[in-house]
Amino acid sequence: MNVIYNSDHFWIFAYPAQHGFELVDKCGLRTVYLDGASAWHFRHEMEEIPKEERSEENIYAFLEDYCSGVARPIVVH
Repeated sequence: MNVIYNSDHFWIFAYPAQHGFELVDKCGLRTVYLDGASAWHFRHEMEEIPKEERSEENIYAFLEDYCSGVARPIVVH
């Protein structure tokens, strides 16, 4: 597992052996794991964001779109 992004709002973890990514919404306390075609699509969309548009606000909006509707609440036992 590698941390590939860390901000006040999100973490992105890469799982190279599984070819997957985990998106963690720190404020919303939710997470989503992407593997297979979803992980491939996510990686390519991230790479296609122009460098001049890689502000924290734009990355936040992009990650919020990915988490919206599919992320699960983080539950601590």
